[in-house]
This record gives sequence, C-alpha cells and structure tokens, in this order.
Amino acid sequence: MLISLITSALLPLIALAAPLTERDIEERSISGVIIDSDFPDPTWIQVGDSYWAFSTTSGGLHVPMATSSDFNTWTRVSGYDALPTVGAWSTGNGVWAPDVVRLANGLYIMYYSAESTGQTPTGKSAHCFGAASSTTPQGPYTPIGDAIQCHLDQGGAIDPAGFQDHTGRQFIVYKIDGNNMGNGGNCNNGVAPIHSTPLMLQEVDPTNGWSRIGDPVQILDRGDADGPLIEAPSLLHLPSSSAAGGYIYYLFFSSNCYSGSLYDTSYATSVNGVTGPYVKSSAPLLVTGTAGLYSPGGADVGPGGYRVMFHADQATSAAVRVARAGTLTYDVGARTVSI
Repeated sequence: MLISLITSALLPLIALAAPLTERDIEERSISGVIIDSDFPDPTWIQVGDSYWAFSTTSGGLHVPMATSSDFNTWTRVSGYDALPTVGAWSTGNGVWAPDVVRLANGLYIMYYSAESTGQTPTGKSAHCFGAASSTTPQGPYTPIGDAIQCHLDQGGAIDPAGFQDHTGRQFIVYKIDGNNMGNGGNCNNGVAPIHSTPLMLQEVDPTNGWSRIGDPVQILDRGDADGPLIEAPSLLHLPSSSAAGGYIYYLFFSSNCYSGSLYDTSYATSVNGVTGPYVKSSAPLLVTGTAGLYSPGGADVGPGGYRVMFHADQATSAAVRVARAGTLTYDVGARTVSI
C-alpha cells in the first residue's frame, strides 16, 4: 500500500494530535476476523471515510474486493472482480497479492502478480508482476504497459507493493520467487542447495506508477531462521532525528512457508535510506499462537504505519485464509514494532 509522509489530513485516522515523532503510538489489540471467507494476502486503501480491500484470487475472481466504512466491519462484494482482465504478458492464471496505491495525480494503480506466458530456463511456469489503473479506488482496473519485472531466470517475481517516500519518489518492493527454482521440500525450497528469495526495490515514474527508473536493488534476503523464503513485503517510513535523512524505514515481510504453522510476519529496519541496509528484528511481529492466530502473514501496513491488515488460517489449513486486522506500536529509537 502507498505509504507517504503523514499530513494533517491523516491525523484523524491515527488518533494523534500531531504527526508521528519518536514516541510510541498508543497500542491496541488485534481484531477478530474481519472478512470470514478466503481473502489471502489482503491489501487495503482508504479514501475519505471509505475503505476498500483486495486479495489474492479466490472464488473464481482474479481480485476479490471488500468494503468498509470504519475498518472494523467489512462486506465482501459478491461476484465483483476488481481486475476483470490481466495484461497480455500473463496467461490469466494465478493472480496473487495485489496492492493498490493512489498517485499524487489522483490515479489509482493496482500492482499484481500473475502467471507469465514465459517460463523459467528449466521450463517451469512462473509469475511476473505488472500494473493496472483506475480513476476510482474500487476500479475496475485496466492493465497498463508490459510486465514490470519477471526474473524468470531466478524463478519469477511476485508480491509487488507500492511505496512513496517523503520526496515524492515512487517505488515497488517485491519478491524474487527463488523457491520456484527449488529442489523440493518445504515450499519447494527445503532441500539443499537452498535458493535465494530476495526482496527487491524498483523505482518507477511517479506520474504513471509503472515505468521503470533504473535497475532494481536487493534490500533483504532469507536466512536460516527464515526457513525456505521471505515474501509479502510492505514498506513505510517514519520521522526519526537519529536516522540519515531524518527517516527510519520499516520493511514488513513474511517468512517460512505459508502452508504451515511457522509462517509469520516480521520486519526489518533501515536508518540509512530506502535502499538499506536493513536489519532484521530479533523476533517476529506475529507468529502462530499470537492472539490465537495460526500462520499469520501477508501483512499490509496502512498510512502512517498505524493500521495493518493480514491473513491467518481459518483453522490449521491454508485452504481458507481469513482477513484480520490490528494496530501497531512503534518505538522509533529502539527500532521495534509491537501489536
């Protein structure tokens, strides 16, 4: 989701009398289930007093949608597909992890990954990601341009998420799907040699949201503690007088395999700019057992970093992943987050 410098228009959303400083936001609890049908990898956007949420394909729709007037009570829009057609670069299958941002010019951009018409060097199917646009937050969104990134030689590219910094520069953070090139086991990457699954940062034209500026930069990768992968990035920044350039960057991500109890939501921080280096937190933010959750992941952090939406298994199976929400607390000086 688009994360930018907090303005006075955002203050009612975060219940603060002033923009975030180096102090905690008031901590609040994790919500119950807010969307009780399959709604994995949720993303959300607020415009005025209305909220829209979108998810990975389910129920025969490329991109399902739900709406809310208060972020607490949500209604899934039955039969509505926010992305009825995908780009010509895709087969139309496997539309995963959309993300919606609003550009400074008022245009809404949906980033999404989908199965590519191309394949890996070994002949495996793989995903690329691209963009679609709309003049309204609910869409429908129309594909624009070619695929933004593919990395077919490394397994594909998935989980794109938009980010705008305080200077107006626009970025997409995403995952190279290295476990798609794996040798089997947990999420196809549990058998040595283990493949890298780096998170990448691609700058794009802020006027259209998809034209690439320069080459992507790797900002994080999996380690032994992350199991077979890291994925599902969401990026924001907050003011910090001790950070280079006056901002600390928080990179949220999931690690381990989505179809098991070890799947989690974690984060890393950078005090040296958007490209890092990022330092992983000493412990995940959400794990199985937190507030009764099972396999919590796919988090999307909203404006100012205050609200977060994520999925968790309905029971102990990834067959149905329901949407949950919560609010985050930051200790900017200590570079920590809690929920």
